[in-house]
Amino acid sequence: MQSDAELLIFHEKTDQFLIQINQIILDKSQQTRLALSCLLAGGHVLFEDLPGLGKTTLAGSLAHLTGLDFQRIQFTSDMLASDVIGINMFNQQEHRFEFKHGPVFTQILLADEINRCSPKTQSALLEAMEEGCVTVDGIRHPLPQPFWVIATQNPLFQSGTYALPESQLDRFLMRLTLGYPSRSAEKLLLQQNSRHTLITTFNAIFSRQEIIALQARAKQVAVGETVLGYLLDLAEETRKGRHGLSTRGVLALKQAAQAYALVGKRTFVTADDVQAVFVAVTAHRIGLSEAETLLLMQKVAVNG
Repeated sequence: MQSDAELLIFHEKTDQFLIQINQIILDKSQQTRLALSCLLAGGHVLFEDLPGLGKTTLAGSLAHLTGLDFQRIQFTSDMLASDVIGINMFNQQEHRFEFKHGPVFTQILLADEINRCSPKTQSALLEAMEEGCVTVDGIRHPLPQPFWVIATQNPLFQSGTYALPESQLDRFLMRLTLGYPSRSAEKLLLQQNSRHTLITTFNAIFSRQEIIALQARAKQVAVGETVLGYLLDLAEETRKGRHGLSTRGVLALKQAAQAYALVGKRTFVTADDVQAVFVAVTAHRIGLSEAETLLLMQKVAVNG
């Protein structure tokens, strides 16, 4: 998408996307905007919250409205890595092994309650999330593009959960929480029909080709010297007396800010864009709560 006409169409579709998803997920407009930005930045998203607060509904809504192929894995304690990525099976008729694709071979993968499986099974997604392929018995199998993991996890104090390894957490561009709805939003939920029924009344907003083109356009959003300096100042602040943000984390922050600016109909990144995505991109990487990460950001002034 390069022409002004195509850009106008994108802006219209973005507005339509946000209007419709915010009719399904009530009172969470910032979280839905961040989730769309995450997709356009080419990153994966982790929703962390208590059960029953709409994480899976939001994931299903994102998949439906983006018009991409969708698979869901319900993670359990007895799940194996081969249940996720697939397995080589012997074809008796042709006397050779054939690779049977697992559910990871899709464009949007909902990894539901990912922290209810063992760390070994969780790690089966690492290569897929980082490189867009999986390797089985030494053979690499590319995944469909775009490839987006939407994972949900329950808090660790709940029984039957395992902590995600740091290497796994780092593969998620953003970690988001929904929290309880407002009183007015919860009243509407009680009065209206099922969210799943409402989802089916909407058509897909984007196509696969549009998502790929928009991901490429997000990378072209300009980042000026002032904003680059601000990113580096923030990274430096995270490293004072603690395990701070890695270089990969700084790159992730830049990419997320570019996509957020694109969703906001801007051709350049502002400090406000960086601030909008900062907590979602960095909190899980530096081991701080959202409130602690917000306080850290507030210590760094925007220069220029």
